[in-house]
Amino acid sequence: MLPADTSDCYRHVVGLRAVRWFKPAAIPDEDVTAILEAGRWTGSARNRQAWAFIVMRELEDIARLTRAGRSDGPLSRAALAIALVRLPDGNDFDIGRVAQNMMLAADARGIGSCPVTLHDQQVATEVLELPDEEHVARRAIAFGYPEPEAEAAARSSRRAAGTAGRKALDALVHHGRFGG
Repeated sequence: MLPADTSDCYRHVVGLRAVRWFKPAAIPDEDVTAILEAGRWTGSARNRQAWAFIVMRELEDIARLTRAGRSDGPLSRAALAIALVRLPDGNDFDIGRVAQNMMLAADARGIGSCPVTLHDQQVATEVLELPDEEHVARRAIAFGYPEPEAEAAARSSRRAAGTAGRKALDALVHHGRFGG
């Protein structure tokens, strides 16, 4: 339960949900630009900004990228995918921050998103035509307008399987040491 004086920003952060089912509708350029700007303005260690974004709109390109994952899932249903490339001297923590900012920006515009892991680096490197082994793409984000009925059914199924919802705060927080 949120405090009564919670800001809209905070409500937006705690309300963000991964969306795995999308309508087959294109995302306008201005929304794509806003999502990319949110990524660009993300803070990074020593302000390195050691990332690049590969925007994929063509369904054939997105389908090829799904081969780098372990399932086709949300990426195969996305209208847009953005692969997050960690450049040399970059780190995964900063890539995670970029992903969250992009997902929040998308959500603010009514666009759903889901982070996707690219498990097969060889396939990801080939599909994205990365220049060398120091340019790494382990994450992508699937974007699209949520398909409410399919999304509701999937969430209901996850709840029934016990894989939905959030753990209680006291199950996650330790004070001074693990177990404290």
